[in-house]
Amino acid sequence: MTGALPSALRIDDPADPRIAGFVSIRERDLTGRQGRFIAEGTVVLRMLAAAHQAGRGFAAEAILLLENRLDGVQDILQRFPPSVPVYVANAEVFDAIAGFNMHRGVLALGRRDGEPDRDALIASLPASSLVLAACGISNHDNMGSLFRNAAAFGVDAVLMDETSCDPTYRKSIRVSVGSVLTVPFAREGSVVTLIERLQLAGFAIWGLSPSGNTDISAIPPAPRTALLMGTEGEGLPQSILTSVRTARIRQRAGLDSLNVSTAAGIALHQVALINDRI
Repeated sequence: MTGALPSALRIDDPADPRIAGFVSIRERDLTGRQGRFIAEGTVVLRMLAAAHQAGRGFAAEAILLLENRLDGVQDILQRFPPSVPVYVANAEVFDAIAGFNMHRGVLALGRRDGEPDRDALIASLPASSLVLAACGISNHDNMGSLFRNAAAFGVDAVLMDETSCDPTYRKSIRVSVGSVLTVPFAREGSVVTLIERLQLAGFAIWGLSPSGNTDISAIPPAPRTALLMGTEGEGLPQSILTSVRTARIRQRAGLDSLNVSTAAGIALHQVALINDRI
């Protein structure tokens, strides 16, 4: 436990400046929060509390609850420092603050302390490592699912190029069930540079593609393996596919490819098994 449970502060006016960071969530998702993010739901709130306690670079600035949810999250609230204010509101005020019906009734305004350095993260990885690399992922649901898969199969880091979407977007965090807060990640530079850095660090890089040369079940074990996923629809550019080894997932004829997060889940499971990670 971090300390005594702070007293909940009632909000009766959606324009109260104390909860400005929670106002019009969907619009703010689009315009940005200057390093802040929204954690939504009880499970994600618990993950944020754990990340806050563990010093993983994430912290909570404020918590907003639907009044009837307060009793059910008391144990989670005790894990935050007393300095983190807890606000409660009735359903009408809560929805007016959020800008739409928020039936979950549990929100936290989080902060990420600095952007992680990609090269420093790669340098910090253990001798036996599994990395999920992503190029041009633009769908926030898929991004969240990639992180959920990464957490499930023991990925040490998720590395994205600069064209991929921000995993701390509210929906990505929610779909990841909080895994964005637990799996180390960096989003920086071009995919070409990312591949170069991973190769220099001794990673066997496998690009996943329906036209891959090797069946996913035939990827050999290696101390360091990186799976590279391409953008939704088009997949990895041909110029990238020719610079790395490629693997495919067998499937029935008639469909050109799997959803990127589904493909990542299958591939990560296979590679994790090959390397005795699960």
